[in-house]
Amino acid sequence: MKLGLVTSNAGKLRELAAALEPAGHTVAQRALEYPEVQAASLGAVVEFGLEWLAQRHAGEALLIDDAGLFVDALGGFPGVYSRYAYDTIGPAGVLALLGDGAERSAEFRCVLGLLLPDGGRQLFRGSCRGRITRTPRGNGGFGYDPVFVPAGDERTFAELPLAEKNTVSHRGRALAALAVYLGDSG
Repeated sequence: MKLGLVTSNAGKLRELAAALEPAGHTVAQRALEYPEVQAASLGAVVEFGLEWLAQRHAGEALLIDDAGLFVDALGGFPGVYSRYAYDTIGPAGVLALLGDGAERSAEFRCVLGLLLPDGGRQLFRGSCRGRITRTPRGNGGFGYDPVFVPAGDERTFAELPLAEKNTVSHRGRALAALAVYLGDSG
């Protein structure tokens, strides 16, 4: 299936293409904009985006994605506001908020929304528990990847090769569910 990924984030495009193209699906970046509402959950943000896109782009297969870093010691912040926090204080700001605190557990969460050509909609969720580092590490990935270590590993997402990251990450897990839903068209 040919899927249009509605994002300006090249990192998301790389991750989705790497996960879906081996199964015969093509992913192309779509320069469409949709309002991203402030809501209490990632799912509510994605559902609103799918509704808005369905009214304006009927007959297309489109994907949208919302993800967030939920830091336990910060009461789940930045969570649904991860993009805004990234743009304003960045990963360094999150590290500063944590200071020297010992509690550094966190969870990355992702909700992928699929708009089908017939107007149908599906949500796919994924999460990854881990911890926040004391300093950024690695040159790969994007966003908060240099400060997040997935459970069971000592490397940050930014230190993991993309294929390995896709097997353990929040987005990778949501993508795995999406791939099962789409099936193998190759």
